[in-house]
Amino acid sequence: MASSFKFGFEGIAAAAAKERNVQIHLTISVFVIFMGFVFSINKYEWIAIILAIGGMISMEMMNTAIERTVDMYTKEYHPLAKQAKDIAAGAVLVFAIASVMIGFIIFLPRIFAWFS
Repeated sequence: MASSFKFGFEGIAAAAAKERNVQIHLTISVFVIFMGFVFSINKYEWIAIILAIGGMISMEMMNTAIERTVDMYTKEYHPLAKQAKDIAAGAVLVFAIASVMIGFIIFLPRIFAWFS
C-alpha cells in the first residue's frame, strides 16, 4: 500500500515537473485559491473549487498518460491513435469549461460587487 502512494506521488511530481499544461493548471490553481481567501468564499464554494482544481489536474494527468501510452504503442499515424488522443483532450476541455463556469459563478458576483 505504501508503494502505491509512492508511485502516485512520483506521478504527480513527474507531471508537475514535465508537463506544461499541468504547470499552467497549478499556477492558475494557486491564483484561484488566493482569490478564494481574498473574497472569503464559503465552505461549499471551497468544496466546488477543490473539486474543480483536483478534477482538472487529474484530467490533465490522465490525458498525458493516454498520450504517452498511445505514443509508446505507435509513432506512425493511425486513426484510432488520433481518436484516443483527441477524445482524451476533449475530456480535458469539457472539464476545463466546467471549471471556468464554477469560477465565474463563485467569483463574478464578488468582483462586480467589489467594483460597485
